[in-house]
Amino acid sequence: LVSLLREEKIKVSLVQNNKPYRPKLIEKVKGIRALFRLVPYLLEVWKLAGSVDVIHLMANSGWSWQLFSAPVVWLGWWRKTPVIVAYHGGEAKTYFDASFKWVRPTLNKASLIVVPSGYLEKIFAEFDATARVVPNAIDVTRFKPSGERRPAQTFKLIVTRNLEAIYGIETAIKAIAILKQQVPNVLLEIAGSGPQKSQLEKLIRHLGLQNDVRFVGRLDAKKMAKFYQSADVMLNPTTVDNMPVSILEALASGVAVITTNVGGISYIVEHEKTALLVPVGDEVQMASQVVSLYQNPEIRENLVSNGLDSVQPYAWPCVKGLWIDLYNELKVSK
Repeated sequence: LVSLLREEKIKVSLVQNNKPYRPKLIEKVKGIRALFRLVPYLLEVWKLAGSVDVIHLMANSGWSWQLFSAPVVWLGWWRKTPVIVAYHGGEAKTYFDASFKWVRPTLNKASLIVVPSGYLEKIFAEFDATARVVPNAIDVTRFKPSGERRPAQTFKLIVTRNLEAIYGIETAIKAIAILKQQVPNVLLEIAGSGPQKSQLEKLIRHLGLQNDVRFVGRLDAKKMAKFYQSADVMLNPTTVDNMPVSILEALASGVAVITTNVGGISYIVEHEKTALLVPVGDEVQMASQVVSLYQNPEIRENLVSNGLDSVQPYAWPCVKGLWIDLYNELKVSK
């Protein structure tokens, strides 16, 4: 989003809450290390709040909201700088059920609440909070089909989620063990990093899949685009989600998608038209759908064609005007 806005000649200052720890040894000290990120982050927000027209806050649920989002809203309010809360938390319903009485006072100080899907808009409405929908944007000049036929030596599946429990990557790995008998040339590559890596590696060894599943680490945007283009199918085995950009990137790249049917996913894809939907944690169903795409290339091509059409409303040329209009609206009212 930052790079796309800058291409529109909009001046953007990026403040990150996950910069590397300084000094690096603090990374090993739990509790204290959070302060070494939080304090510099809030100081940087304070300085910028007096000099920018609008603060665009990327917000999430849980401790992320309490530590890194709520203080920004209050700092913006104190310094009379409009704050757009761009809320992306796939666990919003669970979090709000438990904590909305603590969240509401902060939301009341925000200038606007923006969500990327009708799914989250509905959840906010359940708590008497008004949110506007601006979909996640993708750069279709970067994420696009390669135009080249994939080599037939392997049937390549990919996962592009962090190695965290909520993303259910073990389901995809177990699916590989099931479908190996029917898709003998299958290969799963996982792009991402996170705390579950050693646990997932143990599962791979237990299932004897060392030659069938690979971790490729975290990829930058350019490498990620190539990674999508190298795949036959993307698996999204997540247990919680809102409007995953990874699905949009896969569709724009001409890759068939098999995904769990959770959260807001059904708002962006349609079963058997633009993607194949499976229940959470059901490796048998996931494996079955992979086999169907392997054995029926025409079904896969149909998903790819429909997916390319469906992703166009999320292309930057369609989304940028929505953001720019909101920025100008708040800038005028400031």
